[in-house]
Amino acid sequence: MFASRTDWHLEPNRFAVALEEHRRRGKPLFELTNSNPTTCGFRYPEDQLFATLSDRRALRYEPESLGLRQAREAIADYYRGRPGFFGTKTPVGSGRIVITSGTSEAYNYIFRLLCEVGDEVLVPAPSYPLFEYLAGLADVRPAPYPLLYNQGWQVDFAGLSAALTARSKAVVVVHPNNPTGSFIKREEAQRLAEICARRDLAIIADEVFLDYADGPELPSSFAFESPSLTVTLSGVSKISLLPQMKLGWIVVSGPSVLVDTAMQRLEVIGDTYLSPSTPGQLALAEMLVLREDLQRQMRQRLCANLVFLDTLLQKGGSVDRLKREGGWYAVLRVPTTGPDEDLAIDILESSGVLVHPGHFFDFPRDGFLVLSLIAREAEFQEGARRLLRFFYGT
Repeated sequence: MFASRTDWHLEPNRFAVALEEHRRRGKPLFELTNSNPTTCGFRYPEDQLFATLSDRRALRYEPESLGLRQAREAIADYYRGRPGFFGTKTPVGSGRIVITSGTSEAYNYIFRLLCEVGDEVLVPAPSYPLFEYLAGLADVRPAPYPLLYNQGWQVDFAGLSAALTARSKAVVVVHPNNPTGSFIKREEAQRLAEICARRDLAIIADEVFLDYADGPELPSSFAFESPSLTVTLSGVSKISLLPQMKLGWIVVSGPSVLVDTAMQRLEVIGDTYLSPSTPGQLALAEMLVLREDLQRQMRQRLCANLVFLDTLLQKGGSVDRLKREGGWYAVLRVPTTGPDEDLAIDILESSGVLVHPGHFFDFPRDGFLVLSLIAREAEFQEGARRLLRFFYGT
């Protein structure tokens, strides 16, 4: 009766069972995995948000397959003044933007645009575990290509080339990567674009964390010119800390013939779903304006928690933090005594601290834990103390 694409293993894993049991017993829990900004104590401009969501124009339904023009123009304005990997002579215009109900839907649009059943999309490893489900629901096979760590993360182009087959249709880059916090470098972007242009592959650039670079310089975006067909994804979930608004977008760039064809087909896909809500689209421009204060709060939180973590690590020991360049996460390299899942369960049960085991993100071997840096400072500090006490015994 049911499709094979939804034949998932739905039994809870041992990590989930241990967490449920910990909560059932009412034991203290220091959650260093929380990535939901709406539960982390940030101050939202509630009056402004509620006012913009009560726009009376939302009572009238005037569907546009690409999204309301004023919303697409607000997105185009978001990119104004940003650097592009391949130049910015052609600005991001509203005519090559498609609004979606979040970036997960944007991935579905793109997979449906590019892929036949059984085609392959290359995805980085380590990276976000949702790709397996998004690809599977579109009848596409995710093929991992490795990121290597050597005092910083980089694309393993030999591994990427080895992963390419006759069924490959696109390469996904997450810029910056989740959870490694590593940005694609300019030379990597150029090399990747050359490979994709030569093999008629598309680049799918996930830039949801683009605004959270550790340094002062604006990182380059894939949303401008490109030698190959490129689709750039982002949304207000991370930009304005508003995941509940379910507003994302696609920006299409590359050779004009390919861009025109892609936009024509995306217009039909968008017209088929018409999923973004009218109130949200009418409020999008204001949501993007409000990002400045919300991002300032987020950067302060990231910096404070990272400084605290590094101060603990400077005392010496067997745990070190891998280099990061942005994003919301920190990766710890820890002694390998067994599977990361066993280690995370042991930390939970003995210290009351919840961390992600590295294998959840397809790290190539055991010995890695992933921490969210957006938790409330007091909770993060106590959780980090307990975590390091687990390893150092002091």
